[in-house]
Amino acid sequence: MEPLRQLRYFVAVAEELHFGRAAERLGIAQPPLSQRIRKLEQDLGARLFDRDSRRVELTEAGQVLLGEARELLARWERLVTLVGKAGRGELDALRVGVPPEVPGRVLAAILSAFAQPHPDVRLDLLELTTAEQLRLLADRQLDAGLLQHPVDAIGLELGPVVETPLGVVLPRDSPLAARAELTLADLAGHGLVIFPRAAAPGLYDAILRTCWEHGFRPAGTRHARSPEFVLGLVLAGHGVAFDEGTVARKEPRVVWRPLPPGALSRRMSLAWPSAAPHPAVRVLAELVAEIVQGDGISTLASPGEPPRRPWSVVFGQS
Repeated sequence: MEPLRQLRYFVAVAEELHFGRAAERLGIAQPPLSQRIRKLEQDLGARLFDRDSRRVELTEAGQVLLGEARELLARWERLVTLVGKAGRGELDALRVGVPPEVPGRVLAAILSAFAQPHPDVRLDLLELTTAEQLRLLADRQLDAGLLQHPVDAIGLELGPVVETPLGVVLPRDSPLAARAELTLADLAGHGLVIFPRAAAPGLYDAILRTCWEHGFRPAGTRHARSPEFVLGLVLAGHGVAFDEGTVARKEPRVVWRPLPPGALSRRMSLAWPSAAPHPAVRVLAELVAEIVQGDGISTLASPGEPPRRPWSVVFGQS
């Protein structure tokens, strides 16, 4: 634990910018503190403080170390807390974000399946967009999140990725509704009803990129978060929407038509912080993947595919 102790001493001096006050705060004498800082500088091969008889200031190297040291110490404290709670049987909650469009039957199945192997752990499911989940995961305010891909997963570990093919939701009285299957090019001239880009930028950009590449450049885009709002905009003639089929079953005045295999899909997986994860999170990841696949159309995505970065596209919005 010596490196962690050195970092704690360094952070105290960096925050106080005074060796005497830092020593008092740490409850040690000043000479040993100065020796520890000099040893740390030797180990890192960089001067961390500019100091003379009147002032102490962080060097550029010291400023870099301060941010990293605070994060490392916070992670260590969380690890100690989690391990201690696990040892005492006190891990009573697992906080997990889920996208708003996940069907209620899936949520119920996840809650029931998780309760069997972990009856003493409360699974708290929170309705959050992918972007919101990423922020909360970074701040350690979530233990895991069901993210929509592609996504920047730096600092996160990913569970099995489930891929769900998407089809088209359109009014029942649309001429396209007479066809058994549609292509993206068939949608030319129509608008598109889609979730806000801020909710899942990677997926949003991937969908629009695929539409462009296959002959569908939406005449306009309207944004909707909830399935009911999607249905309302589709029925009002503001555009078609992409869905796996659950939205259309809620409203007889719309229909769902499949796209050719591989045309358009949605990928999701559970993600959690790589450092000091909740002990039960990997079990949950496997359960989520198994349950989401239970719809009969979703499958495990092929591993090893590189993530696609967000692509900025500007469409007219009404």
